[in-house]
Amino acid sequence: MRIRFLYATLCGLVLAGLVHIVTVLAIPLLSETDALSRARGSETLDHPQRLYTLSTADEPAPAEAWLPTPDPAVALGVCAYDLDDGPMRVSARTGAQMLSLAAHGRRGAFYAVTDQAAVRGALDLVILTRTQYDEALANEDENEPSRDVRIVAPERQGFVTVRVIAALPSQRAAANEAVQAVSCTIDSPSEEPGK
Repeated sequence: MRIRFLYATLCGLVLAGLVHIVTVLAIPLLSETDALSRARGSETLDHPQRLYTLSTADEPAPAEAWLPTPDPAVALGVCAYDLDDGPMRVSARTGAQMLSLAAHGRRGAFYAVTDQAAVRGALDLVILTRTQYDEALANEDENEPSRDVRIVAPERQGFVTVRVIAALPSQRAAANEAVQAVSCTIDSPSEEPGK
């Protein structure tokens, strides 16, 4: 009798553990308010959607962030993309403040770059599918190579985060402006990517 009780208890604990593990692992798949879903609001914009704006002497930081509060010296924006519409081009001009771009999919970040990769003060990041990448290579002029940083995305939908660091309080307004100055556009199918 005692062995049956222990066996039933052990089976119950194993079953409860399995249900718990499956439930925890299924949360990201079943969630309707994940980061990608929230970032999709920026698909119609040609600049990053503000997530965290630094407070300046003139105005306090608005409570617009849906992410946990990041470093208080970092302005943060997001651009969502759907590669079914075409390749996503993120263009930024570099300045005195450190700027970083990170590409994310449903499974997390898959590429990150800082302003140190800029060529002549410009940073162009193009996110493509494998097919779009192959087409861009085929259409590229051999005499005039592209300066774009081309990334093949693991998934068709995702978002790019734009971060600008304000090392000093006097640089906060410039950091907010630098995030909004980044261009997020879809290359139309008629355009040759990289031109």
